[in-house]
Amino acid sequence: MNSPLLTPPASAPRHFTSAQTLGVGLPGDRQARIAARRAFVDLKQTYLLALGEVPENEAGWLRTQVRSAEEPADLWLLRGPVFAALTGVDPETRRRRQMLRRGLDSVFADSEPPSSFAPL
Repeated sequence: MNSPLLTPPASAPRHFTSAQTLGVGLPGDRQARIAARRAFVDLKQTYLLALGEVPENEAGWLRTQVRSAEEPADLWLLRGPVFAALTGVDPETRRRRQMLRRGLDSVFADSEPPSSFAPL
């Protein structure tokens, strides 16, 4: 007859993950998050540079919205008003529009419809 005092205690199941590694992810995941954050910050700076020469009464609200953006999608939604603020045919305004397009392409690579033109 086994008495409760003589039975060995049951051991807890073995856990192969330590509490220190939970939620951390792999090094590649961390690097991907850092790269995405850098791309977002670069795009934010590109927006602000593009709006740099636009008068305050025309672009003040846009600058505030760009500074308060928290996600790349926030900047994506502001692209129309920013391009509208960058109207003009002078070379500097054209350069700023082109800079903004390149910045958007770097974060939203598949945002343009397919073209029949081949890249050089």
